[in-house]
Amino acid sequence: MSDAVPNPQLLRSLGKLARGLSALFWGLPAALLICASTARADWLKPLGFMPALAVNALLVYGLWQMSAFQKQERPWRAALDRARLLSVVLLGLSPFIYWHNKMPEQPYFSVVVLLLELVAVLFVYHLNQVLARLGAMLPDETLRQETRQFTALNRWLLLLLLLFTVAVAVMVQIPHPSLRIGHLLVWIDRGSRLLLIFFVLLPLAMTMALIWKTKEVILDAVFGSRS
Repeated sequence: MSDAVPNPQLLRSLGKLARGLSALFWGLPAALLICASTARADWLKPLGFMPALAVNALLVYGLWQMSAFQKQERPWRAALDRARLLSVVLLGLSPFIYWHNKMPEQPYFSVVVLLLELVAVLFVYHLNQVLARLGAMLPDETLRQETRQFTALNRWLLLLLLLFTVAVAVMVQIPHPSLRIGHLLVWIDRGSRLLLIFFVLLPLAMTMALIWKTKEVILDAVFGSRS
């Protein structure tokens, strides 16, 4: 992506990279909304698990498109392969959201949905690692600095979310919790919306912003080099 005209193979890989980033940009909020609606609402029940399966398949498609770029870069490939593996796991677990909504009394489905939520957090965590590796390879210093800073912040927030979720799960399993733990669980339940915004929606929004800006830098570099 210099002043010289890129070769056709590089242009094809950049095109796939841009398409993959677009799929991730639209797939992330769609996956959150559709999966949440499938888990709680009734209006998606006639469609079964297909909506949740489709939006998670979009994430798999996006990462697969990105795999054509810089195949020789090992740190980039390693980060991308981890994210792709987690996206495939999400795709395989997504039908259980519908089955849990249909049969909420089954503890097996509840456990699998909890596992899916943990995998989803890990997926966004590793997706930020992918963006950090990608930003380091692109010739935009501003993007490189922003990607380094915001992906680090996102990963810390998601790591805190994982630790917080495990701690709450342990406290809930205590047969006879103390009065202090009981008050803490009540406070967590009342503040669940604020916790959701801070630990989930904020990292997701920053991740989407980084994806969009990275895609714009790539498109500008490609078309700028051809003008």
